[in-house]
Amino acid sequence: MDSIQVTGIRCYGYTGFLPEEQVLGQWFEVDLTLWLDLAPAGMSDRIEHTIDYRHIIATVKHLVKTAKFALVEKLASAIADAILESESVQQVRVQLSKPAAPIPDFGGKIAIDITRRRD
Repeated sequence: MDSIQVTGIRCYGYTGFLPEEQVLGQWFEVDLTLWLDLAPAGMSDRIEHTIDYRHIIATVKHLVKTAKFALVEKLASAIADAILESESVQQVRVQLSKPAAPIPDFGGKIAIDITRRRD
């Protein structure tokens, strides 16, 4: 199956286990892989035969900016569910990371990687 990768979606959000994360917020980064049939778009050269990734980016940014979940796993799942509402997407991979997780003496990042498929 064909895929589209959308990487480097970066925005500020309020998901986190610690109360201050839901008040002060932090940066999140999202990378996506969308699996869908791109043959019709390749033949027709028409956007309605593919997915408009501007809409996908806006959906991700809206969720990250407005959701206040305790767990990043829940945010990643919500992003996947929202993307799978598009009829053309058969499967989605969401890689969600917190580049500056508020953990003492830790300079790395926390990343969640999930793949969800249309039922």
